[in-house]
Amino acid sequence: MNAHDTKAQALEPMQATELVTKLYQAVDTREAAALAPFLSPSVTFQLGNNPPVNGREAVLEINASFFTSIAGMAHTIDAIWSQGANIICNGSVRYTRFDGSHLSIPFATILTTERGLIHDYKVYADVSPL
Repeated sequence: MNAHDTKAQALEPMQATELVTKLYQAVDTREAAALAPFLSPSVTFQLGNNPPVNGREAVLEINASFFTSIAGMAHTIDAIWSQGANIICNGSVRYTRFDGSHLSIPFATILTTERGLIHDYKVYADVSPL
């Protein structure tokens, strides 16, 4: 989006922090429906090297499927940066497998918002060890 796009709204740093905090609290519940209020109807989501998924319902479905593959997860956010309608955060996520074992991996997320909702959602993490 360019500077003249009326859909792109700059977020204040506190707004970006609140969005990321609440988003990852919702993710950690492993309830896909909890993500819906954060996503624009035309959101694009990509996790790692998986193909992008387009549209809120498809994004909720792919997340629901992923959530069934793990027993639990907990994100720790190390830093959040925002510039205009773009937010970057990084941290680690601790997954709990069904056998009770744990795996912690680093991640980074890039979000682009539009009218206060996430329009582009990219998660950079290697979840292949799961």
